[in-house]
Amino acid sequence: MVQPAVAEGPFRPSFESLREFSCPAWFRDAKFGIWSHWGAQSVPMFGDWYARHLYCEGTDQYRHHLRTYGHPSAVGYKDLVKLWKAEQFDAEDLMDRFVAAGARYFVGQAMHHDNFFNYDSALHSWNSVQMGPGKDITGLWKAAADSRGLPFGLTEHLGATFSWWRYNKGSDRQGPYAGVPYDGNDPAFEDLYLANQEHYDPRAEGFPIEPWYTANERWHQHWLAVMKEVIDRYQPDLLYSDGPLPFGEHGYAAGLEAVAHLYNTSAARHGGVNQAVYNQKDRNPEVYSVGILDIERSQEPDIKPEPWQTDTSVGDWFYNVRDVYKTPGHVIEMLIDIVAKNGNLLLNLPQRPDGTLDQECLYLLDELAAWTAICGEGIYGTRPFRVSGEGRSGVRIEGFVEDAVAWTSDDFRFTRKGNTLYAFQMRWPDDGRAIIRTLTPADRVTSVRLLGAGPVEFEQAGGVLVATLPEKRPTAYAHCLAVELERID
Repeated sequence: MVQPAVAEGPFRPSFESLREFSCPAWFRDAKFGIWSHWGAQSVPMFGDWYARHLYCEGTDQYRHHLRTYGHPSAVGYKDLVKLWKAEQFDAEDLMDRFVAAGARYFVGQAMHHDNFFNYDSALHSWNSVQMGPGKDITGLWKAAADSRGLPFGLTEHLGATFSWWRYNKGSDRQGPYAGVPYDGNDPAFEDLYLANQEHYDPRAEGFPIEPWYTANERWHQHWLAVMKEVIDRYQPDLLYSDGPLPFGEHGYAAGLEAVAHLYNTSAARHGGVNQAVYNQKDRNPEVYSVGILDIERSQEPDIKPEPWQTDTSVGDWFYNVRDVYKTPGHVIEMLIDIVAKNGNLLLNLPQRPDGTLDQECLYLLDELAAWTAICGEGIYGTRPFRVSGEGRSGVRIEGFVEDAVAWTSDDFRFTRKGNTLYAFQMRWPDDGRAIIRTLTPADRVTSVRLLGAGPVEFEQAGGVLVATLPEKRPTAYAHCLAVELERID
């Protein structure tokens, strides 16, 4: 495959050159983004990785598919994507809700591991314009974000697809369909299901996760061509790879070329200075130095010197009727804790297949809107304080664990802006006092405001600040004190 050249600009496709990346101010200031992790896999309303698990005999998704649509030897994912209509999708209305809820950037999904694209690709016919919705989902999202001045991002999950998609090459091992090949074996649909037979082992027990990336150079070049197409068509301010920088131990050439192309096309639009961000999940400093580290469903234990991002969802990644959602308070507490550690929160709200959000998600957005209207001053445009907080409670740092924390009124998280220290008290105190012990005698406090309420009385003795709170709470969630200091060193 002959690749179009990397756009001319300040970056070359090498680690040495891309380490010169500097995080743009918009990303550091934004703090909170909303993500539409949405596509054809929402059709069954049965959760993430449905396209893969429907071909895994004995799984919940397999049974749901068999009983709802038919056996995957005849009715497979190719048939589900044609059922995705997005008939009530209104990008303009949703973007208004996201902005009102405090989102300062928006990210859409260009394609998931299912090899179905959310735009009219010239490289792949299985896309949302040529079948299913008949709509350029990506283009509609971008127009809505652009008209509201929101930085626009895209996520790609294509790098892992070649091996991820292998189970459609199997067949049942027992029952009336034992030995009958799934529809992924039909050469007529190879453009969707891929010629990846070497990744399927019928002798394997269970459904193990293989290494994320394949050594297939042809696939590397296809991935790179798709990334260049997405970048050139939609000029994203953020591009996220679901996994490490492609293609890891098989060589980073394609990944580095895509990142250089992203940054150079951005620089061409911004007077020679890159304003785009690349997200990936490899914690190797050499790798994440080419962009911004993304941590899926987890975060950092304390302040990280360079900006980073947590991506998570209110519930499952794709709409799931079995979901238990995070509460508004849980999401707000996550946001506060992440921002105090120099991070951003990218939050997905699962959309139903028709494109709408359910009542629980709409309620969450309304609660976020009310809270950010009061406490957003302590979030947006801030930078970390000397320490992220005080108190004995803290989030559990373990991959894919996001348990709500039993915070107390002794727990604070800090941000700063100029000479203002923002102190988020994670629970309302029974005695009506906010006691902050982190300051030093040199940190002379000149005034204290409770955001949403106004000035409050305070006393300072050495490094201890005691503020007296009013009887009426400005918010039902974590509240914020704006502590004015003579200076913050």
